[in-house]
Amino acid sequence: MSRAIDLMHLDVDRVICAYEVDGLVIDPGPESCLDTLLEGLDAPPHALLLTHIHLDHAGATGALVERYDDLSVYVHELGAPHMVDPSRLIKSATQLYGDQMERLWGRIAPVPERNLRILTGGETVEGFRVEYTPGHAANHVSFLHEATGDAYVGDTAGVRIPPTGYILPPTPPPEVDLDAWAESLDKLSAWRPAALCITHFGRFEGVEDHLLRTREGLVHWGELTRAHGREAFIAKLEEELRSIGDEEAAERIMFAVPAEQLWAGLERYWRKRDEREAAA
Repeated sequence: MSRAIDLMHLDVDRVICAYEVDGLVIDPGPESCLDTLLEGLDAPPHALLLTHIHLDHAGATGALVERYDDLSVYVHELGAPHMVDPSRLIKSATQLYGDQMERLWGRIAPVPERNLRILTGGETVEGFRVEYTPGHAANHVSFLHEATGDAYVGDTAGVRIPPTGYILPPTPPPEVDLDAWAESLDKLSAWRPAALCITHFGRFEGVEDHLLRTREGLVHWGELTRAHGREAFIAKLEEELRSIGDEEAAERIMFAVPAEQLWAGLERYWRKRDEREAAA
């Protein structure tokens, strides 16, 4: 049985969602929400499935291993070293969040190597099929629960705050790759899942329409970044969020993915791509 747990990040609902499925947890969220996660679980987990290592998804991992020392942690091979030694992850996140790190994410504890179960994509683990789905992050994987057909896709299928239908792809630096992301959406579509379970926020049916709108959003915001500057990007985003007609949902979208980060990730993608093409 699958259960969605609203982690009530900074006491705000519908921002970060963890999932409990058959005695394991998919994306436990940040350590700052650990008490809420533990209160929401039916039983102590025997395993964690991490879609990727960003702190809003996986920051509580080390603290959970401290509590349950035989906990198995499934993570992509590119993310695993940063679980064992999170110093570079912390440094990178601090560049984005500065002195808000502890308030937002809490403590980032290391994970002993013995607890890690390394993924590359293509495996079946704990009743889930695994697919490598980069684009948002280079270490991103998605999980298809074979018993239900539900796909747990982290950030690959965007941010969507119920009850609205608006979808915004989260594009923070430094690893956004629009070409890889488009291929990852193809992989999710090929699964033909019954529903998409996303971290920000919840379970959604109507999978093909949702994936199409995620794809359209990537093209839209990518082209806008390419053609215009930061101010035009943020102004257009604010205009679109006003148009959804739900102020609370719009606030939660920006809480989950601040506009400055969306711009910065896409700007870096185009700049690095231009540099590679110029060097070729």
